[in-house]
Amino acid sequence: MHIHWFPGHMTKAQRMIREQLKLIDVVIELLDARIPLSSANPVIAELVEGKPKVVALNKADLAEPARTAEWVSYFRHLGFTTVTLDSASGKGTKELANKVEQEASEKIAKLAAKGIKGRAVRAMILGIPNVGKSSLINRLLGTATAKTGDKPGVTRGQQWLKIGKNLELLDTPGVLWPRMDDQEVAVKLAVTGAIKDDIYDMEKVILNLLEILNARYRDRLCERYKLTPEQLTEDTNELLALIAAKRGCLQSGGTVDCEKTRRMILTDFRSGKLGKFTLDIPVENPETEKYSNK
Repeated sequence: MHIHWFPGHMTKAQRMIREQLKLIDVVIELLDARIPLSSANPVIAELVEGKPKVVALNKADLAEPARTAEWVSYFRHLGFTTVTLDSASGKGTKELANKVEQEASEKIAKLAAKGIKGRAVRAMILGIPNVGKSSLINRLLGTATAKTGDKPGVTRGQQWLKIGKNLELLDTPGVLWPRMDDQEVAVKLAVTGAIKDDIYDMEKVILNLLEILNARYRDRLCERYKLTPEQLTEDTNELLALIAAKRGCLQSGGTVDCEKTRRMILTDFRSGKLGKFTLDIPVENPETEKYSNK
């Protein structure tokens, strides 16, 4: 299975980001706490190299708390100021604003020494599609100014927004990378909603998700779909059919409605009905070891 999705507007977005970076004091890279490294776009890392950066792990309410704590330690070990967020409820947004101002304090002090006083901190939010940028901005503003949606690609342009007296924020469209050579990463982006559902093979992606859940979260499958451990099988097609039967996802004649079952599992996963998940696992020595997908 190969997932590639790079709409033309993302090329334009990269060019816009490059042009605006010279105006920016601090970059906020918004990551999905469920897949902190799979959602870290290497294109973004290249674009903002040398700029002060705050890493924000969003959707922490959907991730495993212990794993999120490990990821915070991971990024801080690499030298990044790191915060956790639940932009849907607003938890963590004040801390983020404070950290951004702290990261920019040295530059603001230099400007003040030159006689430029009272200039707000200028920050840019970057991240992949559907990671929650607009929801975060709305929370920071306290109003639904930025357009939000549960589908990737909602924000197409750039807009400056004033946050209090000391912070100006530049929103940007979500940016994916042109090639996804790691298809395991691509599957994780698909199941968390960073890639539009209509451009990948839903059947294969959900079977991959079931394989991960069956290997690491068997208790969740049993609890949600009323299965016994003995019923769980490594054959993901059989497991899908079993879940369909348990949840009544059947067509006339008693045949399995695979499409309905796949979408039900995906909805359960994204909404948190299957529990909290972290699909990327950090390592103890981030400078010398790669993270684990297993």
